[in-house]
Amino acid sequence: MGHLYYARHGQTVWNVENKICGATDSPLTEFGHQQAIELGNSILEQGLKIDEIIYSPLSRAADTAMHVSEIIGVNARMEQRLIEQNFGKWESTPRNGEDFKLDKRNFINRYGTGETMLHLCQRIYNLIDEIVGEPDKVYLLVAHNGIARAVHSYFFDMTNEEFAAYGIKNCEVIRYDF
Repeated sequence: MGHLYYARHGQTVWNVENKICGATDSPLTEFGHQQAIELGNSILEQGLKIDEIIYSPLSRAADTAMHVSEIIGVNARMEQRLIEQNFGKWESTPRNGEDFKLDKRNFINRYGTGETMLHLCQRIYNLIDEIVGEPDKVYLLVAHNGIARAVHSYFFDMTNEEFAAYGIKNCEVIRYDF
């Protein structure tokens, strides 16, 4: 049975400030860099077999992936489809805003100038379909919380409310079997 691993990037400046990062490039904090190093060490200590790391082009995910790559000695490559969802008018606003929470449940909403949840899932599902086609190769995807929702929904049924509320911690790693 094939599988993949998914990890969210380390803590960012905007995570600390409780702002929605989305497609805006908020850098890792010093703690975020430390989390990424700890993630790499944890993968190494657990003996997780990873053949390749694929990461989002945003610096917070790229820097996390580079730390892990260096520690575990596995090649990493950028994948444009892993870029975080563009939340349009909500970028840089409070992450816990009630209007934003409600808006996230509207899967065909572009948030003004952003990207719909359906378009986000389309690009992530297409990427995972390619990965599933290579069951003998184990990937670590390093990306964002919004991407984590789409990845999780590929493997598990979720209501709109569950999808909108789903999230993982910075540098948390999850295994998905296919």
